[in-house]
Amino acid sequence: MKTHPQPAKANHCSAFSLVELLVVIAVITMLMTLGSIGLSNLGGKGIAGGVSTAEALFDEAHTNAVSRNLRSAVLIAKTLTNNPADDLRRIVVAYEDTNEYGEPAQPNSPAPNWVLSSRGALLPEKTFFSEKFSKPDHSSGGGTIPTVSHSKLKLSPGPSGSSVREAYMGEWFIYEFNSQGISTTPGASFIIGGGARAVTRSSTEAPPRTTGSAKRDFGGFVIWRNGRTSVFRSPEQMGLPATVTEF
Repeated sequence: MKTHPQPAKANHCSAFSLVELLVVIAVITMLMTLGSIGLSNLGGKGIAGGVSTAEALFDEAHTNAVSRNLRSAVLIAKTLTNNPADDLRRIVVAYEDTNEYGEPAQPNSPAPNWVLSSRGALLPEKTFFSEKFSKPDHSSGGGTIPTVSHSKLKLSPGPSGSSVREAYMGEWFIYEFNSQGISTTPGASFIIGGGARAVTRSSTEAPPRTTGSAKRDFGGFVIWRNGRTSVFRSPEQMGLPATVTEF
């Protein structure tokens, strides 16, 4: 029986075709583009988180006013004497001081003492409250948010209520609600921005400034008469100029 020799198998070198190489390059380019977009938006995520945190604290203050039948307030650190790193970032909620019967201690005073109801929160890193763009009446665009001294703040109600600790000493911006939860400055705006500042100095000496990648990285909301909030959808709604450097 004759046997026929099997043909030798040809050695084929595996390699990418030109089309496959182009597809790989396109995928890598797309991933690099998405990555750069994600990195450039990190500040925006901080702003979104800060806005959500602030809205929750304003809602807490509104709820406090209604449930306690007392004036309530949201306080934002302006200049903290012993803790400048928290300037424009520390936010706390408070209600008006009461007597031993749980009634307002200073019912007719336009500037009562305030009792801190919670430790509040810090805005995300490199995110700061904007004194320049936050207004008591956003529609008119005039005025500045009023302030209150730490001498008006307490940790507990009553004549013997303890004072706030040193880290909270300084000046605070204040948004107030009456005992029915009605905003005393309806239409007021709360605006925060992304940037940087020298945290070893007060916000008055070293206000926050935007960085090159965050010229209009801002967010915020309006506080309505009923205590509810409406988030701004664009820099134009916040009344920001085309380019922001200091806020």
